[in-house]
Parts: sequence; structure tokens; C-alpha cells
Amino acid sequence: MLRPWKLEIQLDPQSEKAIYLQIADIIIQDIQTGRLKAGDALPGSRQLAADLSVNRNTVVDALNVLINEGWIEAQPRKGAFVADVLPTTPSHNNKQAITTPENNHHIHLYFDDGFPDSKIAPMTELARAYRKIFNQKARWQLMGYNSELGDESFRKVVAQMLNHQRGMQVTASDICITRGSQMATYLAAHCLLSPGDRVIVENPGYRPAWKALENAGAQLIPIAVDKEGIVIDHVIACLQSHQKIRAIYITPHHQYPTTVTLSLQRRQALIRLSNEYGFTIIEDDYDNEFHFGYRPVLPLASFPELRNYAYIGTMSKVVAPALRIGYLVSNDSVVMKKVAALRKIIDVQGDAMMEQAVLELISDGTIKKHIRKATLFYKNKRDKTLLLLEKYLKGKADYEVPEGGLAFWIVPAHTINWPKVAAKLLTKGIKINTPDNYSDDPTLNGFRFGYGALSEAQLEEGIRALAAYLPGTDKA
Repeated sequence: MLRPWKLEIQLDPQSEKAIYLQIADIIIQDIQTGRLKAGDALPGSRQLAADLSVNRNTVVDALNVLINEGWIEAQPRKGAFVADVLPTTPSHNNKQAITTPENNHHIHLYFDDGFPDSKIAPMTELARAYRKIFNQKARWQLMGYNSELGDESFRKVVAQMLNHQRGMQVTASDICITRGSQMATYLAAHCLLSPGDRVIVENPGYRPAWKALENAGAQLIPIAVDKEGIVIDHVIACLQSHQKIRAIYITPHHQYPTTVTLSLQRRQALIRLSNEYGFTIIEDDYDNEFHFGYRPVLPLASFPELRNYAYIGTMSKVVAPALRIGYLVSNDSVVMKKVAALRKIIDVQGDAMMEQAVLELISDGTIKKHIRKATLFYKNKRDKTLLLLEKYLKGKADYEVPEGGLAFWIVPAHTINWPKVAAKLLTKGIKINTPDNYSDDPTLNGFRFGYGALSEAQLEEGIRALAAYLPGTDKA
């Protein structure tokens, strides 16, 4: 295929702007000036890297920026082409940033809270699974209505996975397949709680879950978190001083946002308290699959003595973030009947075709193989991130090395003005989640740094930029 575009890219190694962004911005400029027109083919990444004398990964990062922003489209086995419909933005060049309604700055790098890298998702295998399902003689059966709890064969496989890998004792009837963990949290909140019920939450914690609980009418009671997870002494004090506590929402495997693991002693204490006071433990196990130690910690829901629980999990990070696959598990049949009834009101049923496709990937071993591959991939990326943190933030911030998940919890050594730092980073096109994303406590000084979806070049750019604005530097 002919690629007539003549390269006129001049890179400035001394510029503060990363090389991959320089490449992306020049290509955007050529699109806007008409040198590159809709449908024009770009040089291949290898050719472009050779022409510019840069690493191919740098060119790939530049192309990913262009794809994410909508300037180009990637066609399998054909290459990258200028998009037919271009983003409507102001002039884009090295001096002027694209504005967005959200923050009046063009964001090219986002310190997310732990997104997976969609580039390693098993998309080829998933597409093959979809084709296989559509070619089945009985495919018409999948096009009709199914159970509001989800495809039964899929729920049986999820139950088997939970029993074999997470020590639980559940059946398909204990499980509802949802469109992501947020829907599972919403269903749990509305089927467990009544307006005015008191619910303990971790502080800092996961605000989207808080909103789901509050939407069900709950009154939230924040309890502090330390290096062993939620502070049990504070939970006990709360139980003794308040009226009846209906539930506690926790993320014990890798606490959100601090990544700490709830200790075994505190797990056992929490189970005893749940049984004694009669409150339900809502356990959000949002990233169980990605664990880098010898053995992942089993969920509280695996303890046979726990009487009341709602367990929430997701497969979106394993398969692909765009595929919303979550599940809600409860050992209370009355709660599950309520879940089924509510699910039928808000969403008659799940995506049966998707569930069958994922079931195919589980059955043929693709998911198991991918988890092994992804765990090694993210462990290596975590280690590279750690080296960058030690290089740029040594003496400026404290952080623990996470044994799993896709994020670090970083706490500057000195209290800083987060709105000021965030605003300065934004002028460089870098967005950061500030402490107010996790708590109303004005003394909270840490933030969650997701590394899973960022390239090594992006990680270095972002950490280096952050380091320049932490106390102890000229720009603090």
C-alpha cells in the first residue's frame, strides 16, 4: 500500500515535551493544515521509527495518542489512516494546548487509579469466540430473553472459579452477573439497605461505591485505614456508640486507594463483629486476579463462619475494560431474590452473547493463560515504576511496594498544596487524582498512581513532572 506522506518531522531532544508527544503533535498539525487528508495512510511504526532514529515504542506511543484522541484509525493488518471524522478542537501545535470543557487543557497523560492496559487484552481470541457462537446452530436461542441473574452456564463457571481459586462455597443461584462492579454495588446497596441505615466505609475509600450506598439512603460512617487495613478498634467504638450498623463496605484484598491488605487478625475480628452485631460485610474484591506474591489472600466471603456477606468481583480488567463484566454473590437467598427483581427492572438481563464468549475463553483456557501473562506483564511494569519512583521521588515521598493490583499509593514527605500542584501539572497536559477524590479529610496527603495503562515513557514523564513540584525542589 502506498504511503505518500513525506516526512517533515523535526524533533527537539532538549524540549520539555516528550518525543512521542512531539511526533503526535506534528502529525496533528499536518492533518489540520490539510497535508494529511482523511483516509491517508501513515508510514508503518517501524519505518517511522527508522526515519526519525527513535525507538519503535516511542512511535507506538505517539500513534496510540493519535488513536485515543480520534485523529487516526488503526485497521488490522493494513496500518494507520487519518480518520474520516476528525476531532473538533482549536489549533493544535507545540505552543497551544487543546482545550476541553473539563479543565481547559489538553490532557495527554492521566495518572488514573489503576486502569489495565487494553493493548494486552485477548481481543483476537474474544473475536474468535464471538464468531464461533454466531456460527452455532442453536445461536437463535441466545437471541431471546435469558435469566435476569445472567446465563446459567456462565454463572456455574464463575461459581467454580470462586470455589476453586478463592476458597468460597457458592452455587450458580448465589450469583448475579452484572455490567461491571459498580452495578453490583448498586444492586447490593438497594437490596440490603433501607433509607437511614448506617453503613461503615473505609476512609480514604472508593467514592463511586459511597455514592451507590448513599443513593440507597445509607448514612455513611467513615473509619480510618492504616497499614493493616481498616482500624478495628474504631469499628468497635462505632458499633458500641451508634444505633444499629446495617453493613460495612470494604476493599480488603488491596484497599482502595492505599493498596494495603487487611491483616488476617483484623479479618477474623471483623467476621466476629459481623456475626455478633448482625451487620453484612459488603466485600469489593476489585482486582483479585493481579497478585504478585506467592499466594493471594482469600476473601472474607471464603470464611465458612461468616453469616452475612455480599461479595463483589469483576472480570473487566482481565478481559477488556470496555466489556462490563461484574458479579454479585450473596449467601442470603432472600437478598438474591431482591437482586433478581431489581435487576429485571433496571436491566432486563445481561449480555448473553458476551457471557457465552467469555465462557468460551474460560473453557478453552484462554483466560487462565492471559491472567498468567498479564500478571507477569504488570509485575514487570510495577518494578519499572518502582525504579522511576526511586529515581525521581527518593526523599520526597513515601510509598509501599504493592503486592498486587495496578497502582501505588504515594504520600509526599511534606504536606503540599494539592490544588496548586494539580493545576501546574495540568498546564503540562498531565491530570492527577488529588486526595479529595478519596476522602473529605483535609489532612489526607496521598494520592493513587495507576501504572497499568501507561507506557514506560509516559511513566517517566509523569513521575519526573510530579517530582518537580514536590517540596524540596525550586518549584515547590
